[in-house]
Amino acid sequence: MSEKIQSIPIAKPWIGEAEAEAAKRAIMSGWITQGPEVTAFEQEFSAYVGGKYACAVSNCTTALHLALLAVGVKPGDEVITVSHSYIATANSIRYCGGIPVFVDIEPQTYNINPILIEDVISDRTRAILIVHQIGMPCDLKAILDIAHRHKLPVIEDAACAIGSEILWNGQWDKIGKPHGDIACFSFHPRKIISTGDGGMLTTNNLEWDKQFRLWRQHGMSVPDTVRHGAKQVIFESYPMLGYNYRMTDIQAAVGREQLKRLPEIVERRRYLAQRYHEIIADIPGLKLPSEPAWAKSNWQSYCVKLPQKCDQKQVMQTMLDAGISTRRGIMCAHREAAYQQHETWLCANQRKDCQCSQGNCDRLFESEQAQDKTVLLPLFHQMTEPEQDYVVKVLKTACES
Repeated sequence: MSEKIQSIPIAKPWIGEAEAEAAKRAIMSGWITQGPEVTAFEQEFSAYVGGKYACAVSNCTTALHLALLAVGVKPGDEVITVSHSYIATANSIRYCGGIPVFVDIEPQTYNINPILIEDVISDRTRAILIVHQIGMPCDLKAILDIAHRHKLPVIEDAACAIGSEILWNGQWDKIGKPHGDIACFSFHPRKIISTGDGGMLTTNNLEWDKQFRLWRQHGMSVPDTVRHGAKQVIFESYPMLGYNYRMTDIQAAVGREQLKRLPEIVERRRYLAQRYHEIIADIPGLKLPSEPAWAKSNWQSYCVKLPQKCDQKQVMQTMLDAGISTRRGIMCAHREAAYQQHETWLCANQRKDCQCSQGNCDRLFESEQAQDKTVLLPLFHQMTEPEQDYVVKVLKTACES
C-alpha cells in the first residue's frame, strides 16, 4: 500500500474526455464567449434543481453580489449571515456597501443557528444570507419562518451544495429549487462539479432573472445572441450600471458534461462519507459530521472535529508528511485583517457595548472553535478504499501522538 499511495489530494475534479470534447465543440463553433452553450447549461441546470430560472455568471462571488443587489441591499443596510464561511460571503455584502451582521453556527452542522437570527434583526436589516456549509443544507424551514415573519428575503449561498437535498413538504427537493428567494452556486474546482470557475443563480422570480442578465453584461439592453442573429442593424444601449460577470461558452460546454456526471458523483461521495463514518468512529474524542434526518448532503467536504488534546496544525502537518493533504476548518471572516475595524461588521454584542477583539468574539464562539479545531479530510470521486483506509490510519496516529 505504501508504494502505491504516495500522495492524496484534498479534492480532485472528476473530468475527462467528454469535457475536453465539449470544450473543443465550443471552440470550433467560433462562439466562445457567452452564447448558446451558456443558454443550454442554464436550462439544464434549472431543470436539475427544479427551479424556474437559472442565470450563469463568472463565479459564485459575483452571483452573491447580484443576488444582494436584486433584493435591494444598499449602503448602510445590514445583512444577517455567518462569519464561518469563505470570505466571499461577507465580501459580497460589502460590495453593496452593506454591513455583515454575523451570528454563530450550530456545532453539529457548522451552519447558521436559526435560534440566534431574531436577536440581531433591526430596522436596518435588509436580507438574510445563509450558507449551506460544505454541502450540508441549513435548517431552511426554521430560517424561512423567521424571514417571513419579518418580511425579509433569504439568499442561499449554495456554493458547495449542488446535489444536496432537503426534505420539504414530504418530498426530497434539491438545494437550489430555491426554497428561499435566490440560490447561488459555484463551479470552482474544489466544488462537486467544475467549469474551471463559474457560478449560477437560481430563482423563481422572473423580474430578478431579467435583472441578473442585464447586470452580468454591463447592463446592455440587447444580448449578443440577439444582435448577431438579427436581420436588421441593432444599436444596443446601456440604461444602467452593469458588470462584466459573464460565463464563457467554453465553460458552459464543460458544465453541461459535468452536470451529466453529477448524480454518479453525489452517489459516490455519499458512499465514501458513510465509509468514513464507519472506519473513523473508533478514534477517541474525534467528533464526526452530523447529517440531520431532513437533509442529504452531497459531502462536498468531510469535516471532523479533533479531540481537545490535539493541535490542529500539528495533526495536519503529520498528515502532510505522510502525503495526505488536508485543510483547516472553514475560516471566520471576522478574524481577517480586512475585517479588523468594527465598522465593517457587527455581531449581537455590538448592539450593547461590544467588547469583541479580532479573533475573539464570545458571540461567535462555535464559529471560532470550528475554525481552530476541525480538519477537512480528503474526499473526491476517484478516491479508493485503500486511500481512505490510509487517511484514517494516519489521522489516528496523528491524534494519538
